[in-house]
Amino acid sequence: MKPVELETVRLFLHVLAATVWVGGQITLAALVPALRTAGTDVPRAAATAFSRVAWPAFAVLVVTGVWNVLAEGDRGPAYEHTLMLKYVLVLASGITAYLHGRARTPRAMAVHGALTGVTALATLFVGILLAG
Repeated sequence: MKPVELETVRLFLHVLAATVWVGGQITLAALVPALRTAGTDVPRAAATAFSRVAWPAFAVLVVTGVWNVLAEGDRGPAYEHTLMLKYVLVLASGITAYLHGRARTPRAMAVHGALTGVTALATLFVGILLAG
């Protein structure tokens, strides 16, 4: 068996947290129509339960993301520009998720939820670009 290195642990934690943050949002969004049939308060209860896992995952993403950048070092201007885009997307994903959790109208919930999902997916895509 290959030895487990710190870089492997760092990348594992980052991918695991991304799986929870992005994958959880997609899963929850897919379940909301079914949850609504169980009761009007059920989707909010599910979202609250998800947030207890999602926000720690987001924190792990930020910490391991900084760790990734420090481990990579200087990789040139194209990398730096792509990294800046990822920072903007991470910030947008976090802010829109926060606003979604505080939204009180169906329209605000829909808009912020959609923006959170789109920015989370875009962040994931840009992260793959950085890994290349």
